[in-house]
Parts: sequence; C-alpha cells; structure tokens
Amino acid sequence: MKIILSRKGFDSGSGGVPSPIFPDGMMMSLPIPDRLSGIAYKDVAGNRWLSMGEAISQLGKFPETHRAHLDPDLAAKSLPRKKDWRPIFGQVDAAEGHLRRQGVGSGDIFLFFGLFREVEKASSGWQYLRGSKPIHSLFGWLQIADRIPVSAWPTSGLWALYHPHFARQPSPSNVIYTSTERLTLPSGKLTGFAGAGTFSQFSPTLCLTAPHSERPGRWLLPKWFHPDGRGSVLTYHGNRVRWELSDGGAFLSSASRGQEFVLDCDHYPEAMEWLKGLLSYA
Repeated sequence: MKIILSRKGFDSGSGGVPSPIFPDGMMMSLPIPDRLSGIAYKDVAGNRWLSMGEAISQLGKFPETHRAHLDPDLAAKSLPRKKDWRPIFGQVDAAEGHLRRQGVGSGDIFLFFGLFREVEKASSGWQYLRGSKPIHSLFGWLQIADRIPVSAWPTSGLWALYHPHFARQPSPSNVIYTSTERLTLPSGKLTGFAGAGTFSQFSPTLCLTAPHSERPGRWLLPKWFHPDGRGSVLTYHGNRVRWELSDGGAFLSSASRGQEFVLDCDHYPEAMEWLKGLLSYA
C-alpha cells in the first residue's frame, strides 16, 4: 500500500487565503476557483456556521456565483447526487504523471491536506482570528477503487459527469480516481471506516505544521517518517537536509512545489497504525 499526502484547496497561490477552522473546530476546505467548472460555490453545502458561498464571499472575496473546482469531492451532502454516486478525485498533467510513475493505483490511500486558519465572527461577517497563524492540516481521505482516464470513462457512468475534470480535455493524463466503499488494509481486513470522507473537526493530531512554527511548511511528523534506514523516502523529499530528528518527532521542511507526496508503506509499516489513528477523527 502507498499513502499519498495530497495538497488541495485554497492556499496563498490558489484562491489566495487559507480555508477556515471555525470556533468549534469544524473545518471547511475551500475548493480552488475554476472557470470551466459547472459547479458554483453557492451550490456547495456548507456547515452549521455558514454556506460555502458565504464562506467564499466573506473570506475568499469571490462572488458566490463563481465556479468552483470541487475536487476531491468526498461528502455526499455537498451536492444533490445522481444514483450510484461515490467519492471521486481527479488529477492531470505533471501531478498525475508523478502518481503514475510511483505506481499509485487500487488500494492506495490519498490523505488530503490544505492550508487552514482559525476564523471568528465579527459584526461585518467572518474574518480570520487575530493572532492566528496559517497551518497545514489533513482534512480528508480516499482509498482508490479504480483509476480511469476521462477518455476511457464508461458511458454508463453518468453520475460522475458533473465533476470538473470532465470539463477538461479527455487526454490520457486526465484521470479520475473513485473510492472504495469501505477502507481495507493490505491484509484484506476491513477497518470499519468508509473508503472516503472528511475530518470535520480539527485536532492537533491532524495538523502537519510543527507547533509554534512561523511557516506552515515546517512539519512535525512521527519519528518513523524519517528516511534513515528505510528503502525509500516520501517523494519530493529525498534531500536529507529537509529532515531533522528530535525527541518530539521528525521535522520536515516540506516541498512548496508538487501536489502529491507518495510514501511506500512497505518501507514504513508503522504507517498503518498511524492511519487508523487519524481515521478515529472522522
């Protein structure tokens, strides 16, 4: 099995601001803008605090009618669904080429992370909490059932055609990943968790950014992530200068470029227990 740390949602480059963490810890990953998409922000369900359209207009400064790249699409409640819908994720071009070269496919698991920051309610609407800092946090997962190029998508699969990747050119590098119904470990044992979903509540366990760090990209990971003595390294992070062991874990200066960081769990068997611990926050 491989675990892919997959960067998604608003950040300083795409959208320009972090996604919100609300006062009760609820997270809302803001999809990046996409003029080709058939989905408007106002069409996407929010949470008990505010709608996706309200979040994007108050925090992201985009109109509610702006089009959204809802990808990954992990929650059934986000949109009205056609029969047979299941969670879905699309990738294309260089990032998809990296996944293909790493042999990512059926049974592997995406862990999606993005840039988040705490927010507070003000008289004029929602704003970022004064004194809070942006962090990288995990917000969802998807175990791959199938990897299918858009150009080979079955004509019977009408349930998926709303997805933004079907508005792109159907090239061999434009690929759709669908989720399993239930999450299964390499032993074939069902875990009791859904094949895809979101972590609705923030927890320090989901936070990748090191405590008190001034940079979201300075991560503190479990010690076993450190590549010394392993047969491979988290992709894009082969330079040992990026890594530093400490009593508290493994510090990593994460790559600012690249969307998909692949970890081969054959060389990191501890990842299975770590994964199950994360899913307890689903």
